[in-house]
This record gives sequence, structure tokens and C-alpha cells, in this order.
Amino acid sequence: MKRRVGILLAFFAEAMCLYGQSGTEVRQPNHVPIYRVEVVARTIKAINYRHRSGETKVDFLGTSLMPEASGDAHVQSREGAIEVDARFRHLQAANRFGPEYMTFVLWAISTEGRPVNLGEILPDRNGNASLDVTSDLQAFGMVVTAEPHFAVTQPSDVVVMENFVTEETNGTVEEVDAKFELLRKGQYTANVNPAELTPMNIDSKIPIEIFEARNAIRIAKWAGAGTYAADTLSKAELDLQNAESLYASKGDRKDCITDAREAAQMAEDARLITIRKIIAEEQAQARESAALAQAQAVLAQAQAEADAEAAARAKEQAELARLAQAQAEAAKQAAEAQAQQARLRAAQAERDKAALRARLQQELNTVLQTRDSARGLIMNMSDVLFEFGKYNLKPEAREKLAKVSGILLSFPGLTLEVDGYTDNVGSDEFNQKLSEERAGAVRDYLVSQGVALDSITTKGLGKTNPIASNDTSEGRQENRRVELIVSGDAIRTQVNAPAIKPE
Repeated sequence: MKRRVGILLAFFAEAMCLYGQSGTEVRQPNHVPIYRVEVVARTIKAINYRHRSGETKVDFLGTSLMPEASGDAHVQSREGAIEVDARFRHLQAANRFGPEYMTFVLWAISTEGRPVNLGEILPDRNGNASLDVTSDLQAFGMVVTAEPHFAVTQPSDVVVMENFVTEETNGTVEEVDAKFELLRKGQYTANVNPAELTPMNIDSKIPIEIFEARNAIRIAKWAGAGTYAADTLSKAELDLQNAESLYASKGDRKDCITDAREAAQMAEDARLITIRKIIAEEQAQARESAALAQAQAVLAQAQAEADAEAAARAKEQAELARLAQAQAEAAKQAAEAQAQQARLRAAQAERDKAALRARLQQELNTVLQTRDSARGLIMNMSDVLFEFGKYNLKPEAREKLAKVSGILLSFPGLTLEVDGYTDNVGSDEFNQKLSEERAGAVRDYLVSQGVALDSITTKGLGKTNPIASNDTSEGRQENRRVELIVSGDAIRTQVNAPAIKPE
């Protein structure tokens, strides 16, 4: 049940964007109202497109997440709908924001904060794209967000572009109060094993809709659709299977894309069904808990009244000396109980640290050989992960260090010491410098992956502290290494504990 609560909080916690109202109105020649809307720390302008007022031009500017992006839209009010003909330039790959993001979506945001998915933006190799859509909204602003697939129903907070009113945009400016919800970055992957968060290798020969369907299905599974919306998820998987079969057999491309898009929509439906069912479960449990708490309160009140009556009778019958003795005994028992609780809490804290240490060692062991010691958890990077005689990290080393960084970032409060060692071949000066440079290279890469610089120290120890004989090539290779020592109070390791020689 705690896991389900975590899923709900991950999807809905702190997703509200705020707007402000100043009451100031600026009039332009044709008096079309333009609403100035603030999204978090940014400002967008929602335009009220007067019915059949002609064409209006609106620009798009990139946000701090993608400042080089730009675009423009020609908006025209027609009978029954607003037509938006948009062009976008210099869009970069969406997966730069996380492995769950694969595409871009254009949203219309009403002045009341209702988001409407206008359509998917598919950039070409140069980052350019176009979109010709219609909307039933009369007054709205437009933003572009990075999304997992085209069928999303709520925008993420990865806003890469916003509309910008130019001199060619006719209208009047009015400040309005409005707000709309955004899914915070990382919510699609909340509570997911980091090993599963791998980017999809997109092949340009395969329709992008197939990759979006795969992404939508795995996101639905992460949310728990296999338990809460199994039928809908199965339909999505069947549609995806049909799409992939059509592609493999070189069938009709339109049918292939149609099946893939239907799979993505089905997967999004499964995710939404899952969320609704989890909410319903939590609400039902909350009602049951409230009823139980109310019953317990009634019983507690009745018990309290009975105890009060008994105490009153006892007070009348007891002698003053006996009452004083009883009070002293009660105080003694309370003190002993508090002391016992304190001991239990301390013991539990130690057990928690030991469990956290064991879990951390287990996760690190999946990447690099890790052993436990009095100094902390020691990971061993062998010499083969560097260029021979140099401190350049090989791709395999960067991959392993990236995984180590992800693990360390999920365990706050840790410190890291990076020690470089060499064999006894070469001069002392060369070996000392090489060991320092290798330790520094490891530190710099970890920092580039998000590990705090002030939590890492480095040492170059040259040919000291060999772990094997330098008389053989195998032994010398073992001695050429970099050791990463993870410590900290969070895993019950005393910082700067004395070093011990490895067994």
C-alpha cells in the first residue's frame, strides 16, 4: 500500500503552476484581448482570437531548457474552430531530458488552465517541423513540451518553447488569474528500477510511432497497468505486435502506423485507468481508516470515563501514603518504558544503517567489484578501463562510472574517496603523477554525472599498497587500479576511519 501511495504522490505532487493578475490592460488597434499568463517563473501570453478577425501571427521562443529553438504560427479564426499553422526550428532530441521522453507535443492552454493536446511535433534531421491543426478554444496560449509519446493527456514540466506576441499580433493585453497542472520531470519513471531506465535506440528506418508505442507500454507497466488495467494493456500490446508484424513483413505502412498509434493510445488509457483505480483504493482505505479511528475514539472515550470513575473511587479509599507510593511507581515505570523505547530506536537505527549498507554494496557490485571494509565500501576499477599508460577513461569505464553515479545519487549523505595506484614499473615520479591523474579523471567524470564535487576527495598513491606481487604480469595488472571508497554515517562508516590492508 505504501508503494501505491508513492506512485500517486509521484504523479500528482507539486504539479501546479501559478499565474498572477495585475488588473492592467493595454489596448492595441483592433482590441483583441491578449492574456498575460505566468507559468512558474516564465511568462506566456494567451490570445483571445476574435471570431473571423483575420490572420494573427504569433512567434515561439525557446525556454532555458532549449534556448536555440524558435518558431512561429499563423492563427486564423474560422467558423467553428481556430486554425493554427505552426512552424518550428532548431528542435533537439527529446531524450536529452530523460530516457522516457521521445517526442514533442504542442499544447493549447485555456485561460482557465485547461490543457488541450493539439498534436505531435516530429522534427526532421535538421530539427525543423511543421504542424497544421485546429482548436475549439477561443482564448488560449501555446507551449511545446517534451513527452514520452503523442497520446499524453497532461503536459510535462519540460517546457521547451512558449508563444511570444510580436508587433504583428493584434490585440489588447489583460492580466488574468489562471493556473494549470504540469507533470514534474521524472514522474513517469518514479519508483522504477534504475536498470530499466534505458533510452530506446531509435532506428530512422522504423516508423517513430512504433518506438512511441513501446515507450507508452513500458510507462504504463511502470505505473502498474499489468495489475490494474491488464485487459487494456493487453490490447495495447496486441496492437503493437500487429504494427511490428506489418513492418517486418513490409506490409502497408499506413496500417502499421495506425496500429502503432492505437497501441500508444491504449497504453495511455491503461496508465490513466491504473491511476484512477489506485486513487479509488486509497480513498476506500482512507474511509475505512476514518471509520475505524472514529470507533476507536468512542471506545477510548468510554474507557477513559470508566477509568476516571475507578480512579475516583480508588482515591476516596486509598490512603495518602499509598497514593504517593503508586505515583512514584508509575513514574518509575514510565521512565523505564521511555528508556526501553530509546534503546529500541537506537538498535533499529543501527539495523537500518546496516541494511542500507548491504543494499548499497549489492547495487555497486552489479557495476564494479565491491568489498566491505572498516573504511567503507571499496570499488575496484582495473587498469584495463584506462588507455595504456594514460589516464583517459575508456568508454566501458565511463559507462560503469555513469551507473555508479546513478546509484550514489540515490543514497544521500555519502562521501567518496578516489585512490589511484600503479605497479612498480617506471619511475616513482611517473607512477605518482599517473595515479593522481587517473584518480582525478574518475572524480571529474563522476562530477559531470551529478555527484557533488565537495563530496569527493582524491589521492594518488603511486606504487604503494600493492595488492598482489609485482613479480608477475598478472600481479602488476592487479596493482594498476583505482579504488573508490564510499563512506558516511548513513551507512554506519566512520569518516576518515583508519585504513586496513586488504586480505
